[in-house]
Amino acid sequence: MSKALITVLGDLMLDRYWFGSAKRISPEAPIPVINVQNNEDRLGGAANVALNLRSLEKEVVLAGLIGNDLEGKRFTELCQQNNIQSNVLIQDSFQTITKLRIISRQQHMLRCDFEQSHTSIDLDAQYIQQLLELIEKSSIVILSDYQKGFLANPQQFITHARAHNIPVVVDPKGNDFTKYRGATLLTPNRSEFEAIVGVTSSEDDLLIKAEQLRHDLNLDALLITRSEEGMTLIQKNEPPFTIPAKAQDVYDVTGAGDTVIATLVAMMAEGKPLTEATTIANIAASIVVGKLGASQVSIQELNRAISIQERAHHLVLTLDELKDELKNARANNETVVMTNGCFDLLHKGHVTYLNEARKLGDRLIVALNSDASVKRLKGENRPIMDESSRATVLASLSAVDWVIMFDDDTPESVITELLPDILVKGSDYTLEQIAGAQAVLDNGGAVKLLSFVDGYSTTKAIEKISHNNK
Repeated sequence: MSKALITVLGDLMLDRYWFGSAKRISPEAPIPVINVQNNEDRLGGAANVALNLRSLEKEVVLAGLIGNDLEGKRFTELCQQNNIQSNVLIQDSFQTITKLRIISRQQHMLRCDFEQSHTSIDLDAQYIQQLLELIEKSSIVILSDYQKGFLANPQQFITHARAHNIPVVVDPKGNDFTKYRGATLLTPNRSEFEAIVGVTSSEDDLLIKAEQLRHDLNLDALLITRSEEGMTLIQKNEPPFTIPAKAQDVYDVTGAGDTVIATLVAMMAEGKPLTEATTIANIAASIVVGKLGASQVSIQELNRAISIQERAHHLVLTLDELKDELKNARANNETVVMTNGCFDLLHKGHVTYLNEARKLGDRLIVALNSDASVKRLKGENRPIMDESSRATVLASLSAVDWVIMFDDDTPESVITELLPDILVKGSDYTLEQIAGAQAVLDNGGAVKLLSFVDGYSTTKAIEKISHNNK
C-alpha cells in the first residue's frame, strides 16, 4: 500500500459498548437485568472510516466536531492511540455524540444515543480555511455524512477539491442528494438510493434510475450497496457492474458501510480501477459483518481473503497457504484432522472414509500424492486421473476442508510441517507404518485408524473396467 494522504471530513462519534450477562428479569418491569462486566470505547461515525483506513495502513487526517467534555477527551485519546492525525474542532457548546450499546451474549439489547439535534453547524471561516488547505494536500477526500450537521454544506469542500483535481467520495444521508452534486463517487445503500429515486421494481428499473441520478448529479460514478444482493457500480460511459455479495454468516452489520467506503478509497489511492476497487470492498464487507460492532479489516485479513478468491480452486492449497489457514483455525480452537492417499477413481469407500475422518474434528486436510508419486507407488499406468482432477474432485466434497499435494513417496514431511491434532489412516496400517505418526504424537496429537468399506477399491474398479472392455 502507498502512503498517499486521505482526508476524512464528517460527523464524529464515540461508540461505547457495555458487555454483561442477562440472567434474570427485573421485578420492576418485564425487562432483562444486565450485569455489566466490562466496557469498551471505539471511534465511531466518520472516525470509524478513518480507523478502517489506518487498519489498511493508509495515512489519514480526520476532521470534524467534538465537544469539550469527557467523551470528547476520550475520543481524542482514541485517535492518538490509533495514530490518526486529526484537525478536530472542539466547541464548549457542543456535546460529543455518543452511542452506548448494551450487549449480552453477543446480542444487542439496547442502544442509547447521547446527542443534541443539529440540522446545520456553523463553522467559523478560519476553520473552514484550514480544511480547504488540508484538502489541497490530499490524494482523495472522503465526506462521511451522518446528517448530524457538520456536512450541512458539503459543496464548499466538493467544489474546492474538484478544482484541484482531487477525487471526492461521499457516503450520503438524507432526502436531498443535490448538495453532493459534482462529487466523484456516491456510495448510498439501497434504501438511501430509493429514498431519492423511488422504489425500483426490477433490475432494469434500478439501473435506469441509477444512471439518471448519476447524470443529474454530475457524478463520475455511483455505487449502490445492496445488502444480500451485493453492489452495483454505475460509471460514466461504462456498462453497469454488479457484484454479488460473498456468502457469509452475518454477525453484525454495524459500521459495514464505513468499511466499504474506506476500502474502496484505499484501493482507488492505489490506482486500481473502480470495478476492481468495488470487488475488493465487497470482500472487506464480507469480513467485517462477521465481527461484533463497528470493526475494521486488517491488511492481513484482506490479503488472505483476496488470495482465497483468486485461487483456481480455493481449497487446493500450497504449504504456506495451508499454514495460514491453520493459524486461523487454531485461533478459533478448531480441531484439525489430516489424512492422505492417492484417491484415484474416487468411490464410495473413499467418500465414507473421508466422512468418518471429518467427524473426528472441525477441519479435514487431505494430503494427495502427486502424479509422479503415484507412478512410483502404483506403476507407470497409474494414476488414471491426473493430480489436478483428483484434487478438484476431493476439494468438492463437503467433508474436505483443504487439499495439499505432495511429491514424496510418503507425506511425512508435510505432516511434520502441519502437525494436525488428529492423524487418520486406514485400519490396514499399523501405527509403526503410518508416515508422520510419531511427529503428531510427540506434539500431543492423536492417531486414529478407520475401517474401509468392504468391496470397494480403485484396483478392483480398474480391473472391472479392463474386463468389460475386452
